[in-house]
Amino acid sequence: MDRAVDGDLRAFEVLVRRHGPLVRAYATRILGSSHDADDVVQDTFITAWAKLPTLENPALVRSWLMRIANHKSIDRIRARRHHSNLDDIDVPASEDHSPTRLVEARSRSEALSQVLTALPEDQRRCWELKEFADYSYVKIAEELDLPVSTVRGLLARARKTLIREMEVWR
Repeated sequence: MDRAVDGDLRAFEVLVRRHGPLVRAYATRILGSSHDADDVVQDTFITAWAKLPTLENPALVRSWLMRIANHKSIDRIRARRHHSNLDDIDVPASEDHSPTRLVEARSRSEALSQVLTALPEDQRRCWELKEFADYSYVKIAEELDLPVSTVRGLLARARKTLIREMEVWR
């Protein structure tokens, strides 16, 4: 990692080979499209290369890359939104796509985002790795350098908080 920060391209290539598959799997899971995921992986590593000197703790490179990939994936989802001319639309929206349901879905998504943001960092990171990256407890423990029993406890507390806080959306 230190060599990559110093501008060693071969050291950075090692980071790309080592973490690229995980970043791609994570982006694919979020985006649901391997084409978009490939773009996100590329954007993630371009950004990582440019911001390598800002990484404070080289031991956290994987989670740092995952955060970059998360932001790039969200940006890609936002870019997907296309805006149609309302005068061209004459088909009534189905009940599933009614303005009420869309607003409700957005509100629920924003509420979930707020609850996740409010979780203690360890709980949030465990939950995200389990739910978004589909990590096993053992892999989460390795990633976060925690005992598996701690990971189980953090996930249980995160889920309990999510259930309690999101109860109104059931």
